[in-house]
Amino acid sequence: NCFSCSCIMSLAFAFTYIVFFSDSTACTYNAMHSKCFITQVCSVGSVGSAGDQSKLEALFKHPLYNLPHPELQEDDWLLRVKTDDEVKETKSYDKVTWTRDMDTHPPWLRFHLGITRWELYDRKDPTLVQVMDYMATQRILSTVQKTGGTQLKLLISFPNYGEALAKPMKQSRDAETDVNLFYFSDFERHNAEIAAFHLDRVLGFNRIPPVVGRLINVTREIRDITTDHKLSRTFFISPVGNVCFHGVCDYYCTTEHPVCGRPHALEVSLAAMLPDLTLAPRRSWRSPWRRSYSRTKQAQWETNPAYCDKVKDTPPYNQGTRLVDLIDMAILDFLMSNMDRHHYETFEKFGNETFLLHLDNGRAFGRHSRDEPSILAPLQQCCRIRRSTLLRLHLLSSPSFRLSDVMRESLAEDPLSTVASLLSEPHLHALDRRLAAVLQVVQKCQDLHKDVIYNDMGEYDQLLKE
Repeated sequence: NCFSCSCIMSLAFAFTYIVFFSDSTACTYNAMHSKCFITQVCSVGSVGSAGDQSKLEALFKHPLYNLPHPELQEDDWLLRVKTDDEVKETKSYDKVTWTRDMDTHPPWLRFHLGITRWELYDRKDPTLVQVMDYMATQRILSTVQKTGGTQLKLLISFPNYGEALAKPMKQSRDAETDVNLFYFSDFERHNAEIAAFHLDRVLGFNRIPPVVGRLINVTREIRDITTDHKLSRTFFISPVGNVCFHGVCDYYCTTEHPVCGRPHALEVSLAAMLPDLTLAPRRSWRSPWRRSYSRTKQAQWETNPAYCDKVKDTPPYNQGTRLVDLIDMAILDFLMSNMDRHHYETFEKFGNETFLLHLDNGRAFGRHSRDEPSILAPLQQCCRIRRSTLLRLHLLSSPSFRLSDVMRESLAEDPLSTVASLLSEPHLHALDRRLAAVLQVVQKCQDLHKDVIYNDMGEYDQLLKE
């Protein structure tokens, strides 16, 4: 009854195949030493052929994007709604209109309350769409420059106490980073932040806060309402009549590198803010594969091929999922050519048993004509990868779910796509090329080592047995 059968992955001595039947039911086959036998995955769910619906919809309906999760316990939620007695004892934002009923909460608060130990958001939760629509459409009450960081960032305030981190457009979609420019001197791009969120979601990670594009009025929504005097003093009118500003920061905050409207319209990326640090403290971790940020020096991992042996003996990488979490992040960074991953963060409440936050992706998607293999050093040196990650990568390399196609479709959902595609076609094609490179590295690892796959699908396997 089946009309197509495609190899999805090699798993040590076993292979997994996806077979689509004429009744559009997807079943998984396992092959061990060339002997094929069916496993009872048909009862888990079905997925239609990608030919009769959008590839993105078909991807998110696929069993690999609907794997069972551990049942959430009370301490697996980052935040909880206070009881009535607790509310009486503390100040709240709005006691009149906000209650314990989730329906009374603004979208940004529902997003915060949905964060768990295992992911930043549930892809199927309608809150994800609601918080992005909130940032894209709500009236802007205030705009100030955000302190910290090396380049210009703005803090946007909305009604109901909502906030978003804005990065303004500084270069065109088609511009490539100069090959003579060091990674730490590159521009931060607003469309890179948007595309990184979509790529992270397409990969099934769900570790980047929601990001949406918006066309704002530089005059009415920044200059005229800002209370930031340092920011307001940097506004000027360009020789062609555009309203410009540059802010105050370490890099590119000068009249030679202005942010300009056309003459007033400016594209920005808006990222949902995480819960306040007083409510949900985060820990910052220095990446073991951090670059030297020097024009002349190399980091230790760049000169020592056995560097991962040292990392694997060092907490927290010596147990749990932290190492494969870091490798997930390296794969994401390689696909979007982000060399600027010096630190990462986790929520303190969850200790070492939690996901990594994939924050600050503005320097991604700088070059499409050149790949940077060194970003994959964690994968190349450690030769470890999650089973679920590898399965999804193989799925995204197949014609029915090609990564460039689903990314093109996903990015078309962003409001700024009506102005121009968020990623140019060369950048989209580069995703497919880099995905093939990742799979080649994994194959080389499997040729040399047995213990390459970290099986994070134990509950899924147990479900098949049942």
